[in-house]
Amino acid sequence: MNIEARIAELGIILPPAAAPVAAYVPTVEANGLLYISGQIALTPEGMMTGRMGEDRDLDYGIAAARACGLNLIAQMKAALGNLDRVERIVKLGAFISSAPTFTDQPKVANGASELMVEIFGDAGKHARSAVGVPVLPLGAVVEVDAVVLVRPEA
Repeated sequence: MNIEARIAELGIILPPAAAPVAAYVPTVEANGLLYISGQIALTPEGMMTGRMGEDRDLDYGIAAARACGLNLIAQMKAALGNLDRVERIVKLGAFISSAPTFTDQPKVANGASELMVEIFGDAGKHARSAVGVPVLPLGAVVEVDAVVLVRPEA
């Protein structure tokens, strides 16, 4: 499957890969795995902020997680040069800024998870954690990191 063609077919436009906001690198490739630092929900309209169960509803959180997923894919493309090198999405870690009574973190994380399957098919199915946290950097509502199995360069 040509992943770039699949993205175009779906009408998805990848954002540019975001630069780090602190002392870390966006990706590290080691032993056939690409580790991607947490991506927040940066969109063309700006960063998606807030707290689930307090000032944001479920649809907003799902959209934010999807935006994080798009930013993860942008980082994959920047690091690998070609998205066809992605062999499998191994794991996503979703962190959701949540009020203590909010318990739908898995539903929010589905925004990123479903995007991976939409784009990568069965290779997009992954292990995952979805964790509620009291606050995220820069006031972000969702942050998602990833581990990706990659094919060697041709």
